[in-house]
Amino acid sequence: MGDVVAELLTAFSHVVCIDDGSTDGSPTIARAAGATVVEHPVNLGQGAALQTGLHFALQDPATTEIVTFDADGQHLVSDAKAMVARIQSGEADVVLGSRFLDHRTKISPVKRIVLRLAAVESHWATGMALTDAHNGLRAFNAATAARIELSQNRMAHASELVQQLSVLKPRWVEHPVQIIYTDYSKAKGQSLLNSVNILSDLLFR
Repeated sequence: MGDVVAELLTAFSHVVCIDDGSTDGSPTIARAAGATVVEHPVNLGQGAALQTGLHFALQDPATTEIVTFDADGQHLVSDAKAMVARIQSGEADVVLGSRFLDHRTKISPVKRIVLRLAAVESHWATGMALTDAHNGLRAFNAATAARIELSQNRMAHASELVQQLSVLKPRWVEHPVQIIYTDYSKAKGQSLLNSVNILSDLLFR
């Protein structure tokens, strides 16, 4: 985590880490690397952490763009910078990362199929023709971020976010990003089990 924060600070002036009730010393590591840390007293899930981060960042009136970026090393700062640049150019209000727009991401066939099915289901449900509906690397302008209100704390938050964007109708684009699957990122949720959870959400909701 410390290396991720340090690298982000070479490109962005503010890095906020949401500590979702961890017990591994993550807040200390993040602060030592230069991040501002907001702590949940108990584990509330990814959706709650994302909503806390958006609300906190928007407290600064100087905030113009917000990037959601996982702390486990699976995302590239260069991709995040390019996504923000597309917002700053006036091209879009929201830029959503997709691991399927180029060939950099090495992904198992089963996970590829599950994520493709998730994108198809998302298109049916929202009308948004995404190629990757469950990618954590996203960039928003402040005006759009301020209108997002997530209530789903766990796996369903990704679908809820896309649903809200389909209603808000910001100008959006997808951007090719690389996902780096490491043993650490898999332990934090980027595993085949995560794909099964996504598929279960699609089949039973």
